[in-house]
Amino acid sequence: MTEPGRRILLVLGTSAGGVGAHVRMLARGLGGHGHDVIVAGPRSTDEAFGFTASGVRFAEVPIADRPHPRHDLGSVARLRALMRNADTVHAHGLRAGALASLAGTGLRRRPRLVVTLHNAVTAGGAVGAVYRALETIVARRADHLLVVSPDLGDRMRALRTRGARGDRGVREARGARSVEAAVVPAPPLAEPGRTAEEVGAELAGLLGRPVADRPILLTVARLAQQKGLETLLDAAAGPYPGDPLFVIAGDGPLRPELQARIDAEGLPALLYGWAAPADLLQVAAAVIVPSRWEGQPLSVQEALRAGRPIVATRVGGIPDMVRNAAVLVAPGDPVALREGISGLLGDPEATARLARASARRGRELPGEAEALRAVLDAYTPGQGATGHAE
Repeated sequence: MTEPGRRILLVLGTSAGGVGAHVRMLARGLGGHGHDVIVAGPRSTDEAFGFTASGVRFAEVPIADRPHPRHDLGSVARLRALMRNADTVHAHGLRAGALASLAGTGLRRRPRLVVTLHNAVTAGGAVGAVYRALETIVARRADHLLVVSPDLGDRMRALRTRGARGDRGVREARGARSVEAAVVPAPPLAEPGRTAEEVGAELAGLLGRPVADRPILLTVARLAQQKGLETLLDAAAGPYPGDPLFVIAGDGPLRPELQARIDAEGLPALLYGWAAPADLLQVAAAVIVPSRWEGQPLSVQEALRAGRPIVATRVGGIPDMVRNAAVLVAPGDPVALREGISGLLGDPEATARLARASARRGRELPGEAEALRAVLDAYTPGQGATGHAE
């Protein structure tokens, strides 16, 4: 690792999940190695992840999910003031990265800008066009880019190369020196708070009938468009051996729509709400990941560490993460998803082999020490992140 004493500004926007947890881990770890760390972001993010409560210095900077010109100008000005005293700025997410890029423009002493991209742009129309413009800003102005999946890396390299071949002003800009794989580990899997029997009894109570002899197929996801839950419900209709129950743990804007469809079609699915993953993983026969796109999802890492068989879509960073420890299918294809699930449920020996492969892969996943080493390398000019797309 590099010598202690860096002044590091970590920037993030609104977060309710993995990005905020990752930045909290980095802030604590970097501070523990003697670096002077400030986290900048919306007040709601501080409240959700307890930066201030845990002793991390926090500077309120409103960075919303969607662009807002007037508010964004104020955020750029606030970031610019904070950046004057930083050696390194590490922004997380496209919006935070673009605002930090703009904030550093024209500074006499510009800190090194590292941006981690945690998500792909999946929106279309005018909103998608805005986000693609933000991608171009980040690709051309960041000193170092860390990406959570190979496809994101390919896209950002293409944008950077296109800029280098473009107009004179872009060609003379510094641009990102390198684009490399981010290391975004899940926290250690917690011990279950309840027994498997207690969880099973709760599921039976919620469903209104016994579940003891039914395979539980678990999906942990925000109920949002990216997660491909409409494909999961298409596949849930079956038929399957063993009459499985699809348990979807999470919440989000699609909940009313999904519940209405489950009720109307009588699907064997239960919207559980947010839960401690360790509790539900105890009773899961397999974990199903139907997403349209993912980077390095914490839910998949948790499933691997718990040694659960996985059926997942072949998107983003999932293939590199699971390697041979999952059945991979095309996204948006309910027939392929149904076949992958049926293959597991109908072949106990294959399921057992996959469970063993999952547990082995879970033991190989990088942890916090590797993540800290990777970002400290990225903070050092002339070096790159040592992490791989695990």
